[in-house]
Amino acid sequence: MKKKKFYLDPPKILVIGFALIILIGAFILTLPVATTDGEGLSFLNALFTATSATCVTGLVVVDTGTTFTLFGQIVILSLIQIGGLGFMTVATLFAFLLGKRISLKERILLQESLNNISMEGIVRLAKRILIFTAVIEGTGAVLLSIRFAFDMPIGKAIYYGIFHSISNFNNAGFDLMGEFHSLTGYVADPIVTLTVCMLITLGGIGFIVMNELYEYRRSKKLSLHTKIVLMTSLFLVVIGTIGIFCLELTNEKTLKPLSFTGKILGSLFQSVTARTAGANTLSIGDLTQTSLFLIIFLMFIGASPGSTGGGIKTTTFTTLIGAVWSQIRGKEDVIFYRQRIEYETIYKALTVTFSGLSLVTLVTLVLTITEHGKDFLMILFEATSAFATVGLSMGLTPDLSPIGKALIIFTMFAGRVGPLTVAFAVTMRRKPDAFRYPKGKIMIG
Repeated sequence: MKKKKFYLDPPKILVIGFALIILIGAFILTLPVATTDGEGLSFLNALFTATSATCVTGLVVVDTGTTFTLFGQIVILSLIQIGGLGFMTVATLFAFLLGKRISLKERILLQESLNNISMEGIVRLAKRILIFTAVIEGTGAVLLSIRFAFDMPIGKAIYYGIFHSISNFNNAGFDLMGEFHSLTGYVADPIVTLTVCMLITLGGIGFIVMNELYEYRRSKKLSLHTKIVLMTSLFLVVIGTIGIFCLELTNEKTLKPLSFTGKILGSLFQSVTARTAGANTLSIGDLTQTSLFLIIFLMFIGASPGSTGGGIKTTTFTTLIGAVWSQIRGKEDVIFYRQRIEYETIYKALTVTFSGLSLVTLVTLVLTITEHGKDFLMILFEATSAFATVGLSMGLTPDLSPIGKALIIFTMFAGRVGPLTVAFAVTMRRKPDAFRYPKGKIMIG
């Protein structure tokens, strides 16, 4: 009798690949050489840190700058880079260096990893991603190193510049400033604020969009996907900046003590970073409840497809808004820039959004049981931040119970891998039905 060949489809390979990288990272972080006290982290804390780094989240149970040695910090930085680019893109880099040919199976995995619609030109795109990453992270590192050199020795400034450039381009939000302060010391500094905003934005719009913008000088055209990503991203940043500015203007603990320029920079940074980055220049715990709820909304939407960020993605949000607006106007089709959105895409957007909402709701519900006495908004904020792989926290993360830590680990992993694989699986596995049932009518609303 012929044995049935065991086959792993691309989504399963990606899930297993991410899980293996996390486990290897967690094991390394338990080693004595990884921490300043020479004892290593407990496995649960190491697993939490490795998951947060690989899933480019930024939630931390221990302070990165004071807990880890240089070796431990480099391990975390490596996990961030692999997690941000995707392990298949990193594997492709090594294949290029070794002169190895990229097989069809590897091309399919690359397509899945980058959440790209077509496999055409996928290897060329991977090459450009590596070039874009090197140029952008290098530029960010130089600018930040020059600024940090005014506050610390030149060697330390260069290292800090490199670390924070890689961390923020990959939308991870890990920092070395110590005592969970993130970048609050630079709230009114235009160089640090604008450089990090640039890194977060470029990492968050997606490599596909970045590639199209690069090609624009030759093609003189942009796809519908790129137009929607740019339009939605700009809209959310502007709305977030204005909202935070107005809501925090009289808050003594955030914007009020700052100059007008500082107020603008602080509002802009907090709006940009809410889109899955995790760094902060304003103290999250001191923000008003309305601001926190606005940030939860921005976090849930997140970055764009094929990027280093998480969330349900900008295109998903815009597709749903378009569908609602079409229904209100009594139109059958959803139209953007004189192009019709297929029903399959709308169903996909509904699936991703409902999956995200269900996960955040369930995690919040369980955390209200495991984290006794904690504020509900703090718990909802933490759950959304973990799902959207943002990394912002109101201070709950270090105080999580073991069950709470395990739950947030699962949420970060699901938030990074889940929406990507579920969305792609919905598209790739759709099969026409052999027959159709008669129409039924139900009342809505």
